Amino acid sequence: MGTEAKKFKHVSYLWDEAKAAELAGDEVALLIYRSNLLGADLRLTNYGGGNTSCKVTAKDPLTGEDTEVMWVKGSGGDLGTLKKSGLAALYVDKLRSLTKVYRGVEYEDEMVELFNHCIYDLKSKAPSIDTPLHAFLPFKHIDHLHPDAAIAIAAAKDGEAITKELFGGTIGWVPWQRPGFELGLMLKRCVEENPGIRGIMLGSHGLFTWGDTAYESYMNTLEVIEKCAAYIEQNIGKKRPVFGGVKMEPLSKEKRLKQAAALAPVLRGFCSSHVKMIGHFTDDERVLEYINSNDLERLAPLGTSCPDHFLRTKISPLVLNLAPDENLDDVAVVKEKLQPLFEDYRQMYKEYYETCKHPDSPAMRDPNPVIILYPGVGMFAFAKDKQTARVAAEFYINAINVMRGAEAISEYTSLPRQEAFNIEYWLLEEAKLQRMPKPKPLSGRVALITGSGGGIGKSIAKKFAQEGACVIISDIHQERMKATVEEFTKQYGKDAVTSVTLNVTDATSIDAALEDAILAFGGVDIVVNNAGISISKSIAEHSIEEWDRLYDILVKGQFMVSKATVAVMRKQNIGGDIINIVSKNSVVAGPNNAGYGSAKAAQAHLSRLLAAELGDDKIRVNSVNPDAVIVDSNIWAGGWAEGRAKAYGITVEELPAFYAKRTLMKEVILPEDIANACFVFVSGLLNKSTGNVLNVDGGVAQAFLR
Repeated sequence: MGTEAKKFKHVSYLWDEAKAAELAGDEVALLIYRSNLLGADLRLTNYGGGNTSCKVTAKDPLTGEDTEVMWVKGSGGDLGTLKKSGLAALYVDKLRSLTKVYRGVEYEDEMVELFNHCIYDLKSKAPSIDTPLHAFLPFKHIDHLHPDAAIAIAAAKDGEAITKELFGGTIGWVPWQRPGFELGLMLKRCVEENPGIRGIMLGSHGLFTWGDTAYESYMNTLEVIEKCAAYIEQNIGKKRPVFGGVKMEPLSKEKRLKQAAALAPVLRGFCSSHVKMIGHFTDDERVLEYINSNDLERLAPLGTSCPDHFLRTKISPLVLNLAPDENLDDVAVVKEKLQPLFEDYRQMYKEYYETCKHPDSPAMRDPNPVIILYPGVGMFAFAKDKQTARVAAEFYINAINVMRGAEAISEYTSLPRQEAFNIEYWLLEEAKLQRMPKPKPLSGRVALITGSGGGIGKSIAKKFAQEGACVIISDIHQERMKATVEEFTKQYGKDAVTSVTLNVTDATSIDAALEDAILAFGGVDIVVNNAGISISKSIAEHSIEEWDRLYDILVKGQFMVSKATVAVMRKQNIGGDIINIVSKNSVVAGPNNAGYGSAKAAQAHLSRLLAAELGDDKIRVNSVNPDAVIVDSNIWAGGWAEGRAKAYGITVEELPAFYAKRTLMKEVILPEDIANACFVFVSGLLNKSTGNVLNVDGGVAQAFLR
């Protein structure tokens, strides 16, 4: 460890002199390098939060003369993964000249459009609302971050006095002001009135630090945050126990996960009353310390202070009134207990909106909670997709850290409700939401596909992931499943996929797989019973063991997985889909097929029976009948291909052409054809259809159902 790295205990020193030397002379490249280092340490800033900048001299393309240009993180994006394409480049003199047309804080939003008239690089990212915060400061390199340790001081009741005493006047203080043009001017005045300061603390918000070079700015940032964190650590527990001491002990890890998995689908159902939500669960030690404390009841309703936090976590969390070891088996009783809590929360949110709204405020958004705290167990987060839910949970942990620190050194204060509303329903925030891409058809939905390590199941999972679903890859073959998950993670991101080992003939395996799936995403909406085997033998050659194996995997497996997942869907009470991958062989009688064909027929009728039974639950049950899907299909292993070739008096090599020729359309059937058929059922276009069978066989007249 280098000398510089040893200076820091609470932050990570990541600067690589050799790497920086390669970038010497390119200030923008060094800005990106510094930003990536800052974003890599979540103690410095949260995902998507904060922004950085540098000012350089460049040639004006219109005059050929030297001019000062500011490169600053643009709208959206994340410091940890920032690239040049994520930066906005603007003329500094033009930005500063906007003061001539600024009409005051009541009109500051109109300045945002004027930023576009100051753009230097027309290919750069759109400027963010924080652009003037950097423009009006005279420094070459600037970091604006939201470190928990600094916000703890910024959100403390005595934050200004603590900042002055801790830093001996070398860190300025600017009271809370919504980000924008006015805050930029306030920062400018603070520097002018306090010459020589090394940074500015923003009340309830975050930190500004700077330097003449990228390295000086980086070091200044680390040193200031290190000092804040050390000060908080020195005071933790001195005045009083952390969060007022322990009120209850958490359940054991195993019991926490059991309770979370049992409750998550119920919570997801309540939170999905407007839009289907994806869940995230954590029992992080910092969460447990907070939710099991005496101060939870006082602190939780206050909400968060930093805008970055409450924009993602909502104004305040919902705290459950269930005992940690509550019996969750009787779902009706649990829902009866929770219903009033959710109604009260929605009413609170409605009153918050009605009390704080302006004449031009956007319509009230979803009034359901994002963060749900279960004392003794952990924290749930629900949002439109997994990444948003996970990030919301991470931000609430940041808020917990802030409350912990502020309470240790003073008293935690949150933003006044009106100020919070002005951020949450800011017209500029609304415009950003409106610019977001339209949700994909399966956004907010969770799909479990059995036997999806390869073949048809993998293609179905891939199609669903492409259409926005969170997918659960499940298979009994570990290596096959591992390779598929790696491929999916690379293609769709870690938040879109998880995997579970699943033996469809084993109730314990099914229950464990569902628990893992629920803990990953909060529940299940779509189940595709695809796992299967095939055995093609004459009745004389067919063994009883083979018969039992076919019926166990195909029929019993479909029954057991459906039974378990229907229980989850009923907990959610938001409907769902079961799709059974059956076969042309369920209706067509062919030679050497007594076991497989009859098992497929049983699958088909079980599908009809469940469709008739589950209609009141809005759970649709439909089937897809493939035929001769040879490419990458597992069922063609183990002698099936040889058996079918023998039955038809041809060679294995002749099978694909044979099957294609016998269809009305003369088509080879591929795994993606089956995936497309499954998507048709769950896409939203057939929400009033159940008990149907969709043939995907190129046209086999014998398999026509009507």
